[in-house]
Amino acid sequence: MTSMRISQLAERSGVPATTLRFYESAGLLSADRTPAGYRMYGEDAVDRLAFIGAAKHLGLALEEIGELVGVWEAGACRDVKADLRPRISARLAEAEARTAELAAFTASLRGALAHLDALPDRAGRCDPECGFLAPGAGARSVSARAAGPVSASAAGPDTGQGPGSSASAPAPASGGAHGGQPVDVVLSPGRQAAGEETERWRSAPVACSLGGDGLHERTARWREAVAGATRAAVPEGLRLTLPVDRVTRIAELAAAEQECCPFFDFRLHLDGPRLHLEVRAPADGGTLLTDLFGPTD
Repeated sequence: MTSMRISQLAERSGVPATTLRFYESAGLLSADRTPAGYRMYGEDAVDRLAFIGAAKHLGLALEEIGELVGVWEAGACRDVKADLRPRISARLAEAEARTAELAAFTASLRGALAHLDALPDRAGRCDPECGFLAPGAGARSVSARAAGPVSASAAGPDTGQGPGSSASAPAPASGGAHGGQPVDVVLSPGRQAAGEETERWRSAPVACSLGGDGLHERTARWREAVAGATRAAVPEGLRLTLPVDRVTRIAELAAAEQECCPFFDFRLHLDGPRLHLEVRAPADGGTLLTDLFGPTD
């Protein structure tokens, strides 16, 4: 028997009303209508939303969740188990690959900082003798797109590079061990992702799967991570400038945010002691972007 309006279901389930409407449009949640047009939900909607939320936390795409909900509705637990296991195994493999990439990225950054700290403080202009500038190269940087799968590698000369990554380690100007060479790492989408997925944030639904305590916790973590940032407007978003030592925390938060709010686009750029974080969202997500990251200065 239907008994709840959308506001009541949102309060019971901890899922925002905007997300409930999106779930309905995606075919994950159904509602009856009163003669006045108000949505009405039954008690089973609470269990359904709990199931959808659990699937979202496993990293399943909405299309997969829709398929899984159909199996769950049939009522046979063994069928849900059989359907879910290969999906979790695939996500586990992806997570392990991303963990390895982030570990390599972190190690490269630590090495770059150690090399930077070891350089003498010279009064003259930076030149190739500094070791982190190459003739004609300009400022070296590390940039990352969080809008799709990424790959990273950091290798010395004569090391093969995959199609989705690039790395170079220029020889030092005046000899020295390989461990003292600066490393330039570029994180970029793989070849297939570059053509198909890098702009998926533009067409992603403006809805967040987090709710209740999860949403408050994520917001608090972002506000702590970007505290004191300098903000500037960029097309479709804003740019935050932070100390470079926050890069690992920011990268981890950006990756987590993509899981629940795929309409956000994150770009990280290292510029010496500074980290530039650019965050973009479709026009409909502008208010959410400001709520999470604050207005431009």
